[in-house]
Amino acid sequence: MFDNDPRRNAAWQAAQQWRARAHQTPRGPLGGLKLIVTWLLFGLLLIVGTVLGLFFLLLGWAMLPIVRYRMKKRLEQIRAEQAKDAGGGFHYREARYQERRYSSEHELLEGDYEVRDDERKG
Repeated sequence: MFDNDPRRNAAWQAAQQWRARAHQTPRGPLGGLKLIVTWLLFGLLLIVGTVLGLFFLLLGWAMLPIVRYRMKKRLEQIRAEQAKDAGGGFHYREARYQERRYSSEHELLEGDYEVRDDERKG
């Protein structure tokens, strides 16, 4: 029922074609030289790519403190502007303290709502 002949298997046929191509020697006196130069260029490209990758990795690591410093300064500037707008001239910490104290004492419900009397229900 099943034919176990490996020559009818597509993977086996593909492997045979690869093997035949691998055994073909480059033609002419410069064939081997072309093969060696190709491998050397490929290796050189791998080395150059690795060096460039490491360079950009180190450059990114070196820039992290600078970017962090700038983001920290920008965040401080934004907080100062928000404190100025919200507190009417208060220092940022004082404005935050007032805001926390107010929010803990009073719960604010936003939206439309209506207060109903319990007497109407009965």
